[in-house]
Amino acid sequence: MNSRELKNHLYEQVARIGAAVSSPKRLELLEILAQGEKPVEALAREAAIDIKLASAHLRVLKGAQLVQVRQDGKSRIYRISGTDVAALWVALRSVAEAHVADLQVVMQRLFSGPERLTLESSQTLLDKVRKGDAVLIDVRPEAEYRTAHLPEARSLPLPELEARLRELPRGKEIVAYCRGPFCVMSDTAVKLLVERGFRARKIAEGVPEWQAAGLPLEQDTAP
Repeated sequence: MNSRELKNHLYEQVARIGAAVSSPKRLELLEILAQGEKPVEALAREAAIDIKLASAHLRVLKGAQLVQVRQDGKSRIYRISGTDVAALWVALRSVAEAHVADLQVVMQRLFSGPERLTLESSQTLLDKVRKGDAVLIDVRPEAEYRTAHLPEARSLPLPELEARLRELPRGKEIVAYCRGPFCVMSDTAVKLLVERGFRARKIAEGVPEWQAAGLPLEQDTAP
């Protein structure tokens, strides 16, 4: 193999990653898997596609070594191949947010302008939570919370939030987060909280963004 053929081969291997993430649904599947491993049935449901199509997309991601799969009885359980894969999703989305005008317009139209944290403001938020001046809530499914969550966060899955409002202090700021800037669960949570008289806001960052910034996470593996 001469030097030109070698270079072509190298670029072709990297291009496999680009091809694998060229589908909107495959990007969504990566975002979901960045929250923790899931069976194909759950991935199909959350991505709003049928199981056959979800399996096809996952095969492409597996072929590019972006996801791994294990068998659990009759279920196939998928997970991302490493934290660098979650960081790849964060980087792709961040570049798109910075340079794709159509995306900027859609986000301004659909979402409520979540606060984007810097390293300094992330620490400030944690300090407020640790001092008891604010409450940080994770409104993702509990299984995702157990896999990894922001420090000091409480698990209050969105479907349970209204029934569990009594667990939240009335006189403190409530800060909600979910899967990242494209996730609307925290928007829904904040709207509910404000309607019920709480002082609430959301942050854009979720576990993948926090991790990509080198910030610590916590786990809760208790059943």
